[in-house]
Amino acid sequence: VFQSPASGFAVPDRNSASIDKEGSFGVWRHADAEFHILSFETLPAYAPSPLKVLIAADTKHHIQFLNGIRTSFAIYVIAAILLCSLLSWLAARQGLAPLREMKSRAAVVTGQKMSERMPVQAVPVEMADLAHELNRMLDRLQDDFQRLTDFASDLAHELRTPISNLLTQTQVVLASKRDAATYRDILASNAEEFQRLARMVSDMLFLAKTERGVSLPRKEQFSAKQEAYALLEFYEAVAEEKQIHLKLKGDGLVDGDRLMFHRAVSNLLSNALRYTPQAGMVTIDIAASASWTLVTVENTGQDIDPKVLPRLFDRFYRADPSRAHPDSDGSGLGLAITRAIVEAHGGSITATSADGRTRFTLKFPTPQPTSSVDQKTGFS
Repeated sequence: VFQSPASGFAVPDRNSASIDKEGSFGVWRHADAEFHILSFETLPAYAPSPLKVLIAADTKHHIQFLNGIRTSFAIYVIAAILLCSLLSWLAARQGLAPLREMKSRAAVVTGQKMSERMPVQAVPVEMADLAHELNRMLDRLQDDFQRLTDFASDLAHELRTPISNLLTQTQVVLASKRDAATYRDILASNAEEFQRLARMVSDMLFLAKTERGVSLPRKEQFSAKQEAYALLEFYEAVAEEKQIHLKLKGDGLVDGDRLMFHRAVSNLLSNALRYTPQAGMVTIDIAASASWTLVTVENTGQDIDPKVLPRLFDRFYRADPSRAHPDSDGSGLGLAITRAIVEAHGGSITATSADGRTRFTLKFPTPQPTSSVDQKTGFS
């Protein structure tokens, strides 16, 4: 029995050893056809002898079908891989588009152009936090860069004045012969300018060390009232000259550096006396709680514009830009140093000005008191 789409071929040789073998299975090729042949013997009832049965099937069309499937499968797989690669590339490109936008925005940020910000609303929710944090970082950088620019400008201005004075006075002295008294006066004036320069450089160095954590406070427990009392005694002569009444009230312990505390309160007290009008009042109020000791220095006088209060602690900043105040001879670093000292102790400083009273409040850490410290003072 032969099954083939086209059976125009001779019956295979029946004497072939591979075919005559009982139950044999073989492959036979004829022309361009390939047959799988199975042979076996059977003994029908009507036959006097066994019959050999050959069953052959032409597998060419099956092989062609399988080859076609393999080819189609390979084509579809390659096409699917290419399509998936293309779709993946497009998806990745679309997904990274916000990053490219942020990269282009960041590329234009320079020292002259610090206002560029990341597009928070135009990015996916997953990247919104990143864009927001980058914008906050740029805000801090812009603020620090502006402060640095202002600091350099103010520093140049502050140093230019005493240096110009020294140069002018020296040139005048050298222009002609002077007597010994004149030379002494000029040298004394130059010495004052040198002292101002030395004081400014010292303040700047102290401020830099404190802000960077290089100059850390040496903590000890001491009475804020005793330190304030010593400062009031020191400035008592200045207050009497302007008929300013000094007042001290309250008490509290401070866990911090005594010298730094002394300098911080001294800066506030010096400013208060400088800007308090004649017959005014300067008060130091100390209040203690379980964790903090608040030292408030208050003076009467003209209110400070609320818009400039946050900038009072900037370096070289003065509430009076014209510097026309008769007592405005400071370097503009006192309040900046005071803030640095308080923050080095883990505290804070605040300023308010209203109703003819200006208050600066220092917040220092308070230890658990083991014993009360009190001392009578001459200031009521």
